Amino acid sequence: MNRDEYIAKLKSQLDQWNAELAKWEAKMDSAQAGMKGEYQRQLEVLRANREAALSQMAKVQQASADAWLDLMRGADDAWKKLHDAFANARSHFDKK
Repeated sequence: MNRDEYIAKLKSQLDQWNAELAKWEAKMDSAQAGMKGEYQRQLEVLRANREAALSQMAKVQQASADAWLDLMRGADDAWKKLHDAFANARSHFDKK
């Protein structure tokens, strides 16, 4: 996989997660007061992980042709953390 394909894959996944995040934000707005705190906490974790993943993706995009493969590992780790955060949030939002 080359860098452009890798970035396209990350962006596609990010678009899916952003759509899911928007859905959960709307759900939080209509949630009962007792659930809003939990939803808010989950969304804050997701946003923080998303920002870290975006930062890693930007580093990969800006890296030289020789260095991007090394940076890909950091991006993969950030994407894994974001994936795990979404899976955790999904378990909270989808059961409510």
